[in-house]
Amino acid sequence: MRIARSTGRLSGAAIVLLGIWGALIPFVGPYFDYSFGVNSSWHYTSDRLWLSILPGVVAVLAGVVLFFATTRVSGILGGWLAILAGAWFAVGPAVSLTWEHGQGPIGPPLFGTTRQALELIGYFYGVGALIVALGAFAVGRFSARPGVAAEEAIARAARTEPLARAEPGPAAPRRRRLRLPRRRGAGAAREDRPVAR
Repeated sequence: MRIARSTGRLSGAAIVLLGIWGALIPFVGPYFDYSFGVNSSWHYTSDRLWLSILPGVVAVLAGVVLFFATTRVSGILGGWLAILAGAWFAVGPAVSLTWEHGQGPIGPPLFGTTRQALELIGYFYGVGALIVALGAFAVGRFSARPGVAAEEAIARAARTEPLARAEPGPAAPRRRRLRLPRRRGAGAAREDRPVAR
C-alpha cells in the first residue's frame, strides 16, 4: 500500500544530517580543536573508516530511503538501517577494543575533561543515540501508517462516491384499523355488547 511521502521526510532528513556529521567530524573536527588521538585534520586511518565513515554512510543511505519512502516496506527498511548505523556509532568504540589494544583505535579524546566528554558524545554516543531514536520513531510511524492510510482511503471514497439511492419497492398494503363503536353512556354500552347465547 502506498503511503504519503511526508511520513518519513523529517526523520530521514535528520538522519542524513547526523550521518554526514558522524562520517566527517573526525576529519574536520581538528579545525576547531575537537578531536581524538591526533589533532590534525583529514587524518585517515582504517579505524576511522570502520567507526565513523562506514556507519555515517549507512546512516545517510537510511535517511535517503526514509526521505523518499512511499511504501511500508521501504520505510521500515530505512528505519532499521538507521537503527543499525546508530547502534554501531554507539557501541563501535567499545567493540573496537577487541581488535586494538591500548587506549582505543582512534586514540583518547583530547584537551580538558569537559571537551573530552563533548567529543565522546559528538563523535559516537550522542550521534548514535539520536540516530537510533529517529530510526525507531520512523519504524513506528511506518508500521502504524497502513491502518491510518486505509481509514483515510475509506473516508475519501465515502466523500467522493455518492450513495446509491434506494429504489422504492412494492408498497406494503396498509392495514385497516378496526373501529369500535363509541360508547354513548352506560345504557348504550350495554346495548352494544354482544349477547352470549
